[in-house]
Amino acid sequence: MPQNKNTPEDDRVLYKLGQKVRKAIYDYALIEDGDRILIALSGGKDSLALTELLGRQMRIFKPRFTAIAAHIGMSNIAYESDTSYLEAHCKKVEIPFIYRRVTSFDPETDRRKSPCFLCSWYRRKVLFDIAKEQNCNKIALGHHQDDILQTLLMNMTFQGAFGTMPPRLVMDKFEMTLIRPMCLIPESELKKLAELQKYEKLIKNCPYESSSSRPEMKEVLTALEKINPQVRGNIWKSMTHIQSAYLPDPIGEKK
Repeated sequence: MPQNKNTPEDDRVLYKLGQKVRKAIYDYALIEDGDRILIALSGGKDSLALTELLGRQMRIFKPRFTAIAAHIGMSNIAYESDTSYLEAHCKKVEIPFIYRRVTSFDPETDRRKSPCFLCSWYRRKVLFDIAKEQNCNKIALGHHQDDILQTLLMNMTFQGAFGTMPPRLVMDKFEMTLIRPMCLIPESELKKLAELQKYEKLIKNCPYESSSSRPEMKEVLTALEKINPQVRGNIWKSMTHIQSAYLPDPIGEKK
């Protein structure tokens, strides 16, 4: 069961992470007064941390918002979570918990996209449905800074595009906004929190996980940090510091 009492070290780490969440909220206008937010609680350390950090943030005067958490169980994907643990974790931070179990695509016959993409897409679709049912206007996702930087490197490497998962994404088609309140937090700090809080680990036996190129991008980012310890901050800054005059300008496309 989740721990009810924090040590001074727990409080210090939670305070530091809370500061980064608040900075993200104000820098990227993630949360506004009156928002009702659905937290995507997968059961991994990142979503557990997101739930805890937003639960603490709700007790701060500004901005005033409410939140609920939803866990999506997919009957044909090998991710196992202790839903009683997740519910207790939410209760600790006074956030209501919703569990929805669904049967998604058949990974053996559905070849439209990769299994990882389809799994994520189906989970996201169910989250949108729950958000509408619960009158939520935003969905909070547990992506951290490493996820965003790795996605940037993946898109440059495999798609030839300079783009990533933004802290705030307005989905006009669904009348919903996706937010990533932990966008300024490196994964190493979330691992520290998970150890201190003794988060229960998510059991993953997905046969398709090895097909993802994200582990390789994680190694690339680690290698770059060895070259320059400031590279993480510099790559983040590069996404809003575009020097277009020093980039290729395809004149022919303008004719």
